[in-house]
Amino acid sequence: MKLGDKIPKDLFNEFGVNAFSNLPFIQQLNQKLNENVEIIAKVSSKKLQEAKDQKKFLLMTLTDKTGSIRAVDWYNADKNFAKVNEGDVVLAKGRIVYFEDHAQLNLDREPDSLRCLSDSEYDFQRFVDVTSQDVGKMYEKLTIFVKEIRDDDLRRLLLNLFVEDEQFVKEFIRAPAGVNVHHAYIGGLLEHTVDVASSCKKISTVYEQFLNRDILIAGAILHDVGKVKEYRVTQKGFEVTDEGELIGHIVLGTQILREHTVKISLSKNKLMQLEHIILSHHGELEWGSPVVPKTAEAFVIHMLENMDAKLARFRTIGERERKNGTEKLWSEYDKHLQRRLWLGGME
Repeated sequence: MKLGDKIPKDLFNEFGVNAFSNLPFIQQLNQKLNENVEIIAKVSSKKLQEAKDQKKFLLMTLTDKTGSIRAVDWYNADKNFAKVNEGDVVLAKGRIVYFEDHAQLNLDREPDSLRCLSDSEYDFQRFVDVTSQDVGKMYEKLTIFVKEIRDDDLRRLLLNLFVEDEQFVKEFIRAPAGVNVHHAYIGGLLEHTVDVASSCKKISTVYEQFLNRDILIAGAILHDVGKVKEYRVTQKGFEVTDEGELIGHIVLGTQILREHTVKISLSKNKLMQLEHIILSHHGELEWGSPVVPKTAEAFVIHMLENMDAKLARFRTIGERERKNGTEKLWSEYDKHLQRRLWLGGME
């Protein structure tokens, strides 16, 4: 199955048209103080409150993929509170002011200053990013890894899942590897998987007398397959599915593996090693793994996939600061990496 350059087009065509493409993102509103603006954003919270003079006002948090902003409606509070729900995408019109050290959107007086949008009225890329890598080339690289596996049973398993199961392939290519921490964009799971498999292939040449190369590469390709069922891409952004909330991608991954091993004759020993890699790839019990890595291949995959996730976080922060035109030498403290990052090497 060769998807090539048509993959991104197929994915994009499933969503809305590029309407209101000239409107600013939330991250750009700090440069528009005291200006009247229109923005498209998702309502992440809303609350009807009373001021000291008992006048009601609507307080909302509006978000897009670049950040969030507080929005206040002093004129149509009751009406707009009833009109919009959390999760709705809206077109909001108002003035950008500075309040309590943050930019704030004060909605206009007109009744249409807040309007709910249908899916066809805005571009879903306001809420999700797309990988900057060539999706077709990444998929071809993945299939090459599969075809290079010498073990017939393992190769047949991976071909069944990543080539012959077209619905799974479509979902895998579209899925993010996370919703906010790392590779949080369409194509992120494919990108993360290919990079981890690439690293595993290289390290297998260093420890070729010790590591089982086929188990290592197969495990690298399979370690995050459960994220296909954990996340859902919608017009409003990424969502965690009910299965993702209640079961999680680690167990979902072992379920996907078992469903596909029914179709081939995979030995109990090989299945157990692959399941162990999926179950242990977070590395520690406190990080969500039901079991810690107890095979050399599982340990390598944990270390390399953890490194790839953290390096992706480094890259995301650096790219964001570069887009902002920052001249800072240090980033803000990042809670996921638990440190500030030196930006002096961005050039």
